[in-house]
Amino acid sequence: MTEPIHDQAEGLRRLLVQNFLRIVTLTSGGTGTGNTTAVINLAAALTRNGKSVLVIDENTGAGNVCGLLGLNAHRDLLDVIRRDKTVQEVIASSIHGFSILPAGRGMRALEKLNAGDRAHLIGSFAHITPSFDVVLIDAAPGKASRSLSLALSSHEIVVVASPEAASITAAYALIKHIGGNYQNKRRYHILINKAVTGIEANTIFSNMESAARRYLGISLQFLGYIPYEHKLCPDNPLPESLSAASFGAAFQHAAESLIDWPFEEDEGRGLERFMQCLLQGSSGSQGAGMNAVTAES
Repeated sequence: MTEPIHDQAEGLRRLLVQNFLRIVTLTSGGTGTGNTTAVINLAAALTRNGKSVLVIDENTGAGNVCGLLGLNAHRDLLDVIRRDKTVQEVIASSIHGFSILPAGRGMRALEKLNAGDRAHLIGSFAHITPSFDVVLIDAAPGKASRSLSLALSSHEIVVVASPEAASITAAYALIKHIGGNYQNKRRYHILINKAVTGIEANTIFSNMESAARRYLGISLQFLGYIPYEHKLCPDNPLPESLSAASFGAAFQHAAESLIDWPFEEDEGRGLERFMQCLLQGSSGSQGAGMNAVTAES
């Protein structure tokens, strides 16, 4: 029996989606919003949904992803750049099922690479693309971040903000700078942390979305909120906290939403394309870009 045309088209669409690699940058306008712990819990939720997840961690020190998970990451992206290790050798595995690529030191070296080193790095990332369905990038917050070049390298940007006025202002300033300086299409998703109620979170998002649409011409999407009673913080960052029903439901909802996001035609080109864009963005956007964000926030 001949399969209906619409069923054939749906089957082809599903097959293509399975081969796409979703790359998402999570960032914030400043410290204290829970960006890193959001990455950890979102990665765990995606893993429970059957996705193979890689976290690329821009941060260094005890407060980064490996530090909060109690992992000793002695190697990172810089060792790959120096050709001392392969990408596979520096990737760490968490007990929660997702992988972590420590990249803090390596990120700072990207703008200094010669053509040969760049080609080597792009080729290295091409080898690991088939291993993952989703890549989450934990971008360092505020002026310490390479968020601009990271944002240029992924279509999806999740901005984490808390109800404090300073956090909201800094998040809006970051979106304004990225959207105002780079015309390539980006999709912005807002995750509100430490909201007392859903009404509070929705009000914050509504105000941000209205201002972004009116003054920036940018459309924001609401990813969700994390309840205040189970707020993201260094004392409670790990996926075990998902035993709390409301906390677990929040990240489960966020993970399901992320999985259902539509793909753009030029997405899914792999980590080698991501690295190529990141190298291009690192060449000149950083200094002036983040100074502008800091001044506005």
